[in-house]
Amino acid sequence: MNPQFQQALGVRRLTLGHPVRWLRAGWADFLCTWPVGLAHGAAVVSFALLVLLVAGNDFWLLAGAFSGFLLVAPVIAVGLYAISRELEAGRPGGFRTVYDAWMSWRGRPRHDWRLVIFGCLLALAGTGWVMTSAALITALSPEPINSPVDFLRHVVASREHYLFELWMMLGGVLAAPVFASSVITLPLLLDRQVTVLEAVTASWLVVIRNPAVMALWAGMLAGLSVAGLAVALVGSLVVVPLLGHASWHAYTDAVDAGALPERVRGAP
Repeated sequence: MNPQFQQALGVRRLTLGHPVRWLRAGWADFLCTWPVGLAHGAAVVSFALLVLLVAGNDFWLLAGAFSGFLLVAPVIAVGLYAISRELEAGRPGGFRTVYDAWMSWRGRPRHDWRLVIFGCLLALAGTGWVMTSAALITALSPEPINSPVDFLRHVVASREHYLFELWMMLGGVLAAPVFASSVITLPLLLDRQVTVLEAVTASWLVVIRNPAVMALWAGMLAGLSVAGLAVALVGSLVVVPLLGHASWHAYTDAVDAGALPERVRGAP
C-alpha cells in the first residue's frame, strides 16, 4: 500500500451504538430528499420484479440473480452517498447530485471507472458464491434441486442431514471477506481520489480495528435488506435509500479521510 496513503488515512475506533446512529442519520437524509430515495428504491424493486419474471421457477437462476443483486446493491447506492455528502456539507442534494456523482466532473461528462471496476469485482464475487453453492448442494442433497420449493423441502426443512446449516456456514465464510472489502469502499471512492486497492485496504482496516461493530452492522444490513424484500418487495422502496444514506455516515464516522486528495466534482 502507498505509504503516503497509509499515513493520510485515519481509522477511528467505533462503539456498538454507532450503527443505530448511522440508521438515524440515514433516515433524516431520506426524509430531506425522499423523491430521489424512492426513485432508487423503485429502480431496485423494478429490477427484482424483472428477475422474478425472467427466472420463473428456476431456482439457480433466481439464486444467482439474488446473490448478485445483494452484492452489487452498494454500487446502485452511489447517488445516495453523494446526496448525504452534500447534505452533510450544508448543501442541497437532488437528482443532479446523482448525475454528477456518476457522470461528470470538471464540467465534462465522463465515467468514473473506479466505481465500475469495483462493481464488476462484486459481481464476480456473487458469481463465485452461486457456483460454490450450487456445487455444494448438488453434491450433498439427496434429491435434485430445480425449484425454490425443492430447496425449501430438501434443504431447509430436511431433518435428515445438516446441509442447510452447512450451506449457511459456507455463505457466512464467503460473505465475510466481501463485506470487509466493501463496507466503506464505494463512499471513499466517491469522496476521495484514491485507487480501488487503496479503498479496499481502508475498508479492511476499519473492519480489523472494529470487528464487533462491523459484525453488528453487517447483520443489520442483511436483516433490513431481507425484510425489505420479504414484504412483497415494497419495503425495499424505503430500505434501499435508508441503507444507502446510512452507509455514507458509516464511512465518515469510521475514517478521517480529510488528508486524502478530494475527487474533483462536477461543475454546478
